[in-house]
Amino acid sequence: MHVHVHVGGGPKRVLKISLGVTLAYIVLLVVAGIRSHSLALLSEAGHNLSDFLALLLSLVAVYLQSRPASSTKTYGYHRAGVLAALVNAVSLVAVSFFIFYEAFRRLQYPERVQASVMMWVAAAGVVMNGVIALLLYRSTRRSGGDVNIRSALLHEVGDTLSTAAVIAGGWAILVTNNYWIDSALSFGIGALILWSGFGIVRETLNILLEGTPRGVKLESVETAIRSIEGVNDVHDLHCWSIGSETRALSCHIAIADIPPSVSERILRDVKDRLHHNFRIDHTTIQFEHVECEVAHGCVIPVGESEEHHHHSH
Repeated sequence: MHVHVHVGGGPKRVLKISLGVTLAYIVLLVVAGIRSHSLALLSEAGHNLSDFLALLLSLVAVYLQSRPASSTKTYGYHRAGVLAALVNAVSLVAVSFFIFYEAFRRLQYPERVQASVMMWVAAAGVVMNGVIALLLYRSTRRSGGDVNIRSALLHEVGDTLSTAAVIAGGWAILVTNNYWIDSALSFGIGALILWSGFGIVRETLNILLEGTPRGVKLESVETAIRSIEGVNDVHDLHCWSIGSETRALSCHIAIADIPPSVSERILRDVKDRLHHNFRIDHTTIQFEHVECEVAHGCVIPVGESEEHHHHSH
């Protein structure tokens, strides 16, 4: 299911608007953070920068994924989006460690923080992040959960929460004059960035390492194929993700020595089952009959057998 194609201009427009607004807010955060000596605001700038990267990469990915497959890139550019998400996630981890270091330094040498500036800037951020999150949420519902738009949405929700925490922190500093609250907030924001970064690293590495797609169990795929009438055996079964939403499968299926017209029905049943149960649409299924020996994953037919190769897309 190529989600990205059906969406049209939706995600692109939403992502472009979000990018512009986020960039403006980052500038505001940096200026306000420096003037009010608030590390929490500067951490928020880091957090929003990570968002800006996430949105930018999502936009690039949406563009790349809508590019058609070619003779050299036979699967299109799905992996480009996954790779982009990985690079983004690694940069998030780096930002969070910098924030931890800086917050720790500030705990030892607290600086006077202008809490009122903190609160005003953070309030503006809550409104902005809330609006972007809403736009992205509506876009994900239309596009059926593209991982790029989904990761951008998660960022925005995380941001809205951490910005709200900065408002609370600013208020606490106003009331108590405890400047360490600013550093404590920064630790929290850093932890948030780190957590979201690790999550994306895990998901993207699984796709890049041709891991079984999230939520798919190979045993249940095998059971589903075996349960189809006419299938005697399944081996050399592989299932992987091409992009965040595109799943592929290849396998060898042993069937009785029957004419191709009959085996065609088995093939159709297998493909239907895979589509409905697991949303797997890119399949390469090879039929075999007569006893086969499997050596080094290659199949050497024993006896006179003509193999039917069915490549289906």
